[in-house]
Amino acid sequence: MSVGLTRVLEPAGVLPQAAWRLDARPEIAADEVRIRVERLNLDAASFRQLAEKHGGDGAAVRAEVLEIIGTRGKMQNPVTGSGGMLIGVVDEVGPSSPLPVKPGDRVATLVSLTLTPLAITDGLAGWDGLSEQVPAAGHAILFGRSVVAVLPDDLPPELALAVFDVCGAPALTDRVVRRYTVVGQEAVDAPDALVGYHFETPTVAVLGGAGKSGSLALAAARLAGARTVGIVVSAGERDLLEQAGLADHVAIADARDPVQVSEAVSGALGGPATVTVVCVDVPGCEHGAILATAPGGTVIFFSMATSFAAAALGAEGLAADVTMLIGNGYVPGHAAFALDVLRKTPAVRALYEQRIAGH
Repeated sequence: MSVGLTRVLEPAGVLPQAAWRLDARPEIAADEVRIRVERLNLDAASFRQLAEKHGGDGAAVRAEVLEIIGTRGKMQNPVTGSGGMLIGVVDEVGPSSPLPVKPGDRVATLVSLTLTPLAITDGLAGWDGLSEQVPAAGHAILFGRSVVAVLPDDLPPELALAVFDVCGAPALTDRVVRRYTVVGQEAVDAPDALVGYHFETPTVAVLGGAGKSGSLALAAARLAGARTVGIVVSAGERDLLEQAGLADHVAIADARDPVQVSEAVSGALGGPATVTVVCVDVPGCEHGAILATAPGGTVIFFSMATSFAAAALGAEGLAADVTMLIGNGYVPGHAAFALDVLRKTPAVRALYEQRIAGH
């Protein structure tokens, strides 16, 4: 099944995500699909980096995004290495494509823009450069190994796009939390790493709990039976999350301060968390997450700002017996699961709608 090797222009021999430049020509191979682009969703880490670099100058942000896409044939921020995703309408489906779409379907790509051949034709004229969601015209190419979802009829497309952008977070959180579900003295479906540890009711700490991935992760953890704490950076985010009622506890801490995070989590939960989920789009949050997690627990990193070296060496230096997972954005059924969490949790939907509206 195609992984897009024929679209790699340089360097030769790597997969599209690792490539510096892709071929974004509109003509498709037998197993490819061409999408007419309607909207991009830049990932949070990438947009933050661009906005901070240009001091909030939207025109400058727009110009750099155009330059990146024009130069690389894809949207991959050279600083963060991350991209985002898009929605659009299926233009053409190759006769050998295994993807479950047909011309005219309105879809969201569930693979990163960092590996998606992309060309923009409107100069992003409808975007002010001040938000993650980018109205756009152009085309994108999907491969046989790509993942795509037809947009649901009951949700506005910009809302569905925002959810799909982080749909791996709630699905993986649910999977991990359920591994710690306890009946008597034994964990159900527990991995070998849990042998010797006993967790009554799983507890979950989400760093960045008021954000897109964080709010969905909190909702998924609670639906899976966990007690939760949302860690946020400001009083405003605390009030927002408390009003939403998504967490059993909400605490303020700088996610880059390990001691502050650990104390905030332990103070809220009565001890370290069984599972800690990092949804903060700034670097330097690895050690706090590790310190806040109980022996035998799990840390899930859902931030593109995560450093593998900092996480691995930090856990070693703290003698922390924790499992660390990199959320890769894909869990089978993740799109449907995230939409189900959204539909079951009106407070999450309200947070998303406020974010999209710019509030």
